[in-house]
Amino acid sequence: MYIVIVGAGRVGINLASFLISDGHDVTIIESDTKLCDNAVHELDALVICGSGTGIKTLKEANVADADVFAAVTGNDETNLLSCILVKDYNITKVIARVSDPNHEEAFKQAGINFVVSPELTTASYLEKLIIRPKILDLIVLGKGDAELLDITVTNSKVFNKKISEFSPNKDFIISAIHEDGNIIIPVGDETLKEDCRISILVKSHAVKQVENMFIS
Repeated sequence: MYIVIVGAGRVGINLASFLISDGHDVTIIESDTKLCDNAVHELDALVICGSGTGIKTLKEANVADADVFAAVTGNDETNLLSCILVKDYNITKVIARVSDPNHEEAFKQAGINFVVSPELTTASYLEKLIIRPKILDLIVLGKGDAELLDITVTNSKVFNKKISEFSPNKDFIISAIHEDGNIIIPVGDETLKEDCRISILVKSHAVKQVENMFIS
């Protein structure tokens, strides 16, 4: 895919790095000359030093050929305007970073459906790790109504029981077993061993139930 990214700050650089590692073609637009120089040295990508809200700069980046356009500067107004300017190019996916959650509705009213707040997402993630100290890791899915949890099975009541006795359930499903550095997708006959690590897809309202079931 060809992706155009506006913003070469921390978020933009990391995003571009991941995409390039995956084999995608990336162009970065950045107005700050120091950030441009940093991007040139950090990434194997075309770096255009210019404004993401300038038509000439957008054309120079060949946005008409882009599969994805992501505006991820730290300035909500810049992100909003640049996304509005590329709407006429019929890009498959236009993504905007929003720093102030109060601005999210303005982005959606402008027709930008993919709106991401790294700051809010990080805060929510940390909050869940704090209030759920027995969870090893988690990913919030959808609109926050489901989570993918990594836990260590320590409740002796479930040791040596088959996964099929618990999963699938209307509120959760055991989606993976981590064993010797490998991930096993369970089919039901596998048993839960003491201190084994499992991944569970669970509805948010049932997280406490899952903790009580598998963690002592």
